[in-house]
Amino acid sequence: MIPIVGRNIKIFFRDKANVFFSLLAVLIIIGLYVFFLGKNLTSALGDSIGAQYVMDSWIMSGVISVSGVTTTMGAFAVMIDDRANKILKDFTVSPIRSSRLAAAYILSSVVVGFIMSIVTLVLAEAYIFFNGGELLAPLAMLKMLGLILLTVLTSSAMVYFLTSFFQSQNAFATASTILGTIIGFLAGVYVPIGQFSDSVQTIIKLFPMTYSASLMRQVMMEEPLGISFEGAPVEALDAFKLMMGHTIRFGESAVTPFTSILILIGTALLLYGMSILNISRKAK
Repeated sequence: MIPIVGRNIKIFFRDKANVFFSLLAVLIIIGLYVFFLGKNLTSALGDSIGAQYVMDSWIMSGVISVSGVTTTMGAFAVMIDDRANKILKDFTVSPIRSSRLAAAYILSSVVVGFIMSIVTLVLAEAYIFFNGGELLAPLAMLKMLGLILLTVLTSSAMVYFLTSFFQSQNAFATASTILGTIIGFLAGVYVPIGQFSDSVQTIIKLFPMTYSASLMRQVMMEEPLGISFEGAPVEALDAFKLMMGHTIRFGESAVTPFTSILILIGTALLLYGMSILNISRKAK
């Protein structure tokens, strides 16, 4: 199994176009923020101290959560190519069991997603630092690494479930394009969640990456929010957190970090299970 994992990872990083397009949604979000959205979002905080630091941390935490989805999807393109080129059939007649083969593709996507998300985190931290902010403290960095791993596992499950329906490269490419286009909205990155209508917010809350982005914002925005809202009423801080997707609410109840983690773990287990059932059904 390990040799197949290594093979898949090498194929992914060897294909420069695949690597680029797996990060395209991330690059688009950063470009929109730097050239168009950044000033408008920062101006919403007025003359607050550290306003730029707050908004940079907000956008970059969303970017990191998005990268977990797009990069795992790029990694699964290897499996789709193998299926389209009949290489997958060659593997199935080999001594390796189908469950181990599936695990190899999943593990390689997790490794790729984790590596690429860490690269995104490093670039995000560099952007925040050179734009006047501060680097994450060691404990906060460890939390981010844990959240990145959880995000990648959930993203891998979600993308694996989608790929279980695709047989052709064209269908997968179309799905990748659509997902890459809408993921920024679903994760509340292009537009703060609080600016959508209640019905749209409900739809966004059904998407697991909303909770990943929320958890990352709680880590990355803790220090800048403490600086910017020092001495401000608690109500003002709570309203801002709700508007920006830092806090997720259902009615009057806020979703706790522990609940968000359970949602991500539960989603991963559910989608992995559904993928196995779907693939088993097709194999009959």
